[in-house]
Amino acid sequence: MSSIPVTDTIAHALMQLVDDSNNNGTYREPSHADIEFHVNQAGLGQHDPKQQGQLIGKAKRVRAVLYAAMDSNPAAASRFAAGLLAKVRACGGFRDSSPNFVGREAIANATAAFDAEGFILGEDGSLSPKLLTSLRGVQLTDALAAYARRAQKGAQDAALVAGTGKDLLEATAAHALETLQGRYPTGANFQGLLGMAFVALELAVPEIPEQPGEPPVKAMERGMFNSALGVNRLRNKQGTGHGRPWLPTLSDEEVKAAIEIVGTVSAYMLAKLSRRERRGGG
Repeated sequence: MSSIPVTDTIAHALMQLVDDSNNNGTYREPSHADIEFHVNQAGLGQHDPKQQGQLIGKAKRVRAVLYAAMDSNPAAASRFAAGLLAKVRACGGFRDSSPNFVGREAIANATAAFDAEGFILGEDGSLSPKLLTSLRGVQLTDALAAYARRAQKGAQDAALVAGTGKDLLEATAAHALETLQGRYPTGANFQGLLGMAFVALELAVPEIPEQPGEPPVKAMERGMFNSALGVNRLRNKQGTGHGRPWLPTLSDEEVKAAIEIVGTVSAYMLAKLSRRERRGGG
């Protein structure tokens, strides 16, 4: 499973899954000891208010840890979220016959939160990335945008689109062309595909020189295009979908920067596409 994206909405959804404060005094697993185990497994003990001596409920405890780590250490926040979700599932939190059942509203809220980030929360609490090959139109735009937001935060698994083997930029370009023109050239190389998508979205490309009086943003768009081509050259073409998808000579800092560029360019393209989709323009 891809790593869990921890956002404000997902943090609130997860805290609802452990909250038993409205149970009229009835205890429900997971326990504080369970939460502490997963906090420490993720290496986030320094962010745990209870381990710092505070008296705090389970829901507020989970929220505090996730909020402290979601920006400073998103990989650890993801590990904690995954461990916590697995514990809720294992103790019967998603079975309505279980004394630890979390409730329909909490499950519905969690399902919606994960859906917005491109994940499917099953009825049994299992989590899987959406297979984007089954989506079309605005739904696919929104799902790709969720990948782009994660890539902008440096999430390595967001650079490949689940179930397709495509790079996020390639998938975004293909989707833009299919939406605006009804098809895309499956045999085109990356530069050609991205160039056609940029032109279809009315974005500037380096091959079209600067025009007198054009908006300054066009220079930025040309820079985005060149950055995307540079990132594509850093891809490990022999290893796409298997192991490290980047050239082995890259440092962690270089990989993180490359992923963030993928997210930024994809997000910009998708925002332009979304605006046209929602106003009904092709």
